[in-house]
Amino acid sequence: MFTALPCHTALFLDFDGTLVALAERPDAVQVAPEVRELLMELQSLLGGALALVSGRQLHVLDHLLMPIRLPAAGGHGLQRRDVHGRTGTKRQVRINAQVQHACRALSEKYPVLLVEDKYAAIAVHYRQAPELEAVCRHTLCQALQDFPFLELVQGKAVFEVKPKYVNKGTAIADFLAEAPFAGRVPVFVGDDYTDEQGFAVVQAEGGITVKVGPGPTCAAFRLNSSQEVICWLQAFRDQLTSSSKMTEARA
Repeated sequence: MFTALPCHTALFLDFDGTLVALAERPDAVQVAPEVRELLMELQSLLGGALALVSGRQLHVLDHLLMPIRLPAAGGHGLQRRDVHGRTGTKRQVRINAQVQHACRALSEKYPVLLVEDKYAAIAVHYRQAPELEAVCRHTLCQALQDFPFLELVQGKAVFEVKPKYVNKGTAIADFLAEAPFAGRVPVFVGDDYTDEQGFAVVQAEGGITVKVGPGPTCAAFRLNSSQEVICWLQAFRDQLTSSSKMTEARA
């Protein structure tokens, strides 16, 4: 474990594999009530400077975390909702029909695969059939040959096709340019390859980066699981609460 976070933190959190454990299907994840309560407490203690940075779409995050609606970036930064609830998109266009067809053809040939259409991106999950990783990679690489503005990124048992011009790093940079995130020490916690660009942006800003689970990373620190993340965030909440009480006592 590493040292306590500064009280003037701007906290950015990935969702799947970070706040919640991965599930066989994306729609099967479970968010414990205490996690929702913890996020609300941290957002309040940080003056609003907490945001989710996820590959999921915003409406899906909202459904899973109902009834709370946090500042968040969805679709790896294609969507972003600020602290005031205002939502914007980054040149969001429909994913190419040829790529869609390739993904659908894969799932028809191998029904164990799950295709997740995110409108401006599309993902193929192979968690239930890891032996199909190479087949999925080859098929999607072939489909992308004529579309240089798209890229293939690999997560944990998933391949995702998305526009090159946005990523979790650009989303975090956008948050850091506005209140209440601006001027704070950025902290980003994530678990897979798609979080690395976010780590790079945070480190360039002098912030703190935390990788969850095994695997190579540019992050400076590591936690072993989403359970450890929750315990660590609970300790941070307690630290902020204590600091707030001390400030009130001196006033």
